[in-house]
Amino acid sequence: MQATVFCSGGARGCRLGCLSAARPAGGSPSRRWQRPRHAALRCRQRQAPAAEVQHEVDDRSSRNPCGFYPSVWGDFFLHHSDPAASSQKQTWMVERVEELMKDVSKLISSSTTYLERMNLIVALERLCLDYLFEKDINVELKQIYSANVSDFDLHTVAIWFYLLRKHGYMVSPDVFVKFLDEDGTFLTATPRELLSLYNAAHFSIHGEIILDKAISFTKRSLESKLPYLEGLMAHEIQCALEICDIPLPRRVAIYDVKIYISTYEKEATMNKSVLELAKVNFNLMQLQYQQELKITTRWWNNLQVHSRLPFARDRLVECYLWMLGVYYQPNCSRGRIILTFVIYTTTIIDDIYDSFGTSEECELFTEWVERSFMSSWDPKVAHVLPKCMQYALEKIMDCHQIIDNKLAPEEKYRMTYLRNFKVDLVRNYNKEVKMREENFIPRSVEEHLQVSASTCACHLLACTSLVGMDDIATKDSFEWISTVPKIMQKLCIIVRLLDDIMTYEREQMTPHVASTMDSYMKQHNVSIEIARHKIQELKEESWKDFNGEWLEPDIDQPRKLIEAIFNLTRTMEFMYNKDDNFTNCSNLKDIIRSLFVETF
Repeated sequence: MQATVFCSGGARGCRLGCLSAARPAGGSPSRRWQRPRHAALRCRQRQAPAAEVQHEVDDRSSRNPCGFYPSVWGDFFLHHSDPAASSQKQTWMVERVEELMKDVSKLISSSTTYLERMNLIVALERLCLDYLFEKDINVELKQIYSANVSDFDLHTVAIWFYLLRKHGYMVSPDVFVKFLDEDGTFLTATPRELLSLYNAAHFSIHGEIILDKAISFTKRSLESKLPYLEGLMAHEIQCALEICDIPLPRRVAIYDVKIYISTYEKEATMNKSVLELAKVNFNLMQLQYQQELKITTRWWNNLQVHSRLPFARDRLVECYLWMLGVYYQPNCSRGRIILTFVIYTTTIIDDIYDSFGTSEECELFTEWVERSFMSSWDPKVAHVLPKCMQYALEKIMDCHQIIDNKLAPEEKYRMTYLRNFKVDLVRNYNKEVKMREENFIPRSVEEHLQVSASTCACHLLACTSLVGMDDIATKDSFEWISTVPKIMQKLCIIVRLLDDIMTYEREQMTPHVASTMDSYMKQHNVSIEIARHKIQELKEESWKDFNGEWLEPDIDQPRKLIEAIFNLTRTMEFMYNKDDNFTNCSNLKDIIRSLFVETF
């Protein structure tokens, strides 16, 4: 199960799964998966003369056994110079943004109808401008929530439902009942109404049968109408059903922003001030992203992964793109850089377990990570590991020190939570190596997801997303995240299933841990085609679980913290869209060039 973030063809591509049983370091794994005592180890280094073993290790460390593509971007962003980067140009852009913000703020408050206000808010969100008008939008949402929708048409009701559920309002789907005929079937609708309903219905939770009907009806109707449509509406429908194949509630706004700016420019409701603000503000944000890429690329250069760890995926810019989807706002710069450091080093760790290390070496590597994070780091104690694993361990510890240096004294406590999740992660990676060696196939998907709970990495990323935040993330927030709340569990199930659906065939080419598809086929004695369809259905059911936690979280935490987890889930849909796009990084070249190189 090749995971986008942490995968290759070895122990398991995907480390991301159910967290219902997972806990950070200190938890009690079942006896079945307990690590053997150190005395019982039979390290490969002890089974042959030292010189022979060292030659074998050196030979392995110089290979790229999984054939990963080399870095597409290298140190490009270390030297890239944007024409808009002059101080005079930046000063003009900042001043122009402030001027345009005044015009747009007046536009928000002066909208005369609910539909005008809602369309404007949706546009601002898709143009990545909503963070500039957060207070204005929150005021409008409270009024929109109180609106009487009985006289609204289907399109307006669907926008109302979509917008409120997107912001955490638990509004009832009964507002759609009036659009059903006597047989309980949706009445004929226009393409615009169908698309709005299709997007709104994907905020469904369990038991909302009318929304299940809405998804089935709208998808079937849009597919039948699409060949006869053209222009902007055809493009929007194609994006939802074919090009992206991701409904709007699950899309990452910053990934789509350049495309949507071009679309918005052609819309009948386009406002010139909004359009200009979107373009100028994007150019400003892009300059900041370029500076962050310069910082991370300088750090990457020092790692020398391409020469010292050639078996690992070299995906620095792709890691940054991924984490940009968690929070794109300018004031989240520290958080993006920390997330990029963590996901990049985690990819290296994953490839050590999957692509390089023997089971004995992985056992030792796990032990030394535990010692290093739980006590103090001494590079001399790792001398029994192959040199490349020693080097990786040293760089991982250096990375954590860099992160620690970015935190204020009163924030240092956050590193304890980060270390605990990292230790938990390597323990779980090591468990999967044992699962692979034993050729273990769980008897059911449910049992598989229970095993997968101990091999998840999304909990590490969720914790890391808090580490780089400002004081909105408190000690209570980290205590909450350390309990692995339900919304994190649902995130991990979604990612595990996404991974299994996308990477099953390729993983048959190398030794790998059994996927949920294997478990389903074993449990029901069915073909791979049937298993794939059922796992897809289970993924959609898991999204209902996730939506439920979004709308009614199990604890009172700031909405921005939960939103970061929601955005992390959205990025997974993107990275697994029709391929493992992180591993097959050439798929991401165009969007990286669009977001980080090309200006308006």
